[in-house]
Amino acid sequence: MTMPDRPYTDADLRTEAARQYLTATEDPDYMGIGEQMDQAFIESTVVDPDPETGTEPVTGTTWDQLTSHDFQEAQRGIRRLLDGAADVSEWAINLGADGLEPSGYIVTLGPTERPSARLHFAFGPDMPEDTRIELVARLDRILTHGL
Repeated sequence: MTMPDRPYTDADLRTEAARQYLTATEDPDYMGIGEQMDQAFIESTVVDPDPETGTEPVTGTTWDQLTSHDFQEAQRGIRRLLDGAADVSEWAINLGADGLEPSGYIVTLGPTERPSARLHFAFGPDMPEDTRIELVARLDRILTHGL
């Protein structure tokens, strides 16, 4: 619906934002990938922060500590993942516009290596954690075992 004070709708804004979001990710620069990896920690090597103090990780391997061969192989792997990434730009824009925040909760149907479907969840910031957990668990049971 077009508002009388402007010649476009909120839906038009979302569509254009999604288009621009996709454009920003469509052709990742190979050298730029390496530059962004450079000083970043390899997630699986990071020593978890101290839960008492919440301090940032101070130990772990960074990508630039790899051999040149391993670094380039990882860089190519990241490029392949980016090239094959699904276009979720419209979803991302709509989630943000609706005030929803993605969570780490996922329900997978079929084998993890080759799922037939996967549900990712986003919640309003005011939804309690126990409600989120129960909702995901119920949906998982329904999808896995039927009604």
